Amino acid sequence: MDWDVEIDAIGLKCPLPVLRLQKSLAGLGAGEVARLLASDPMAAIDVPHFCAETGHELMGSTEAAGHHEFLIRKRA
Repeated sequence: MDWDVEIDAIGLKCPLPVLRLQKSLAGLGAGEVARLLASDPMAAIDVPHFCAETGHELMGSTEAAGHHEFLIRKRA
């Protein structure tokens, strides 16, 4: 899967990963995809909640090498 922007929030604590994601999504066009890397365990809860509240699509999430990877498509 390709993405349009990658946000490296590894090492940042809640709420910074979601705030960085929100800021990056504001600069994307409808349907574009952001990849968020976050090591804060709360991101596994915060990112899906953020997407549900804002209407963005959480396309998938995985765990890799001590961090989470999320793919989020900006709402239309």
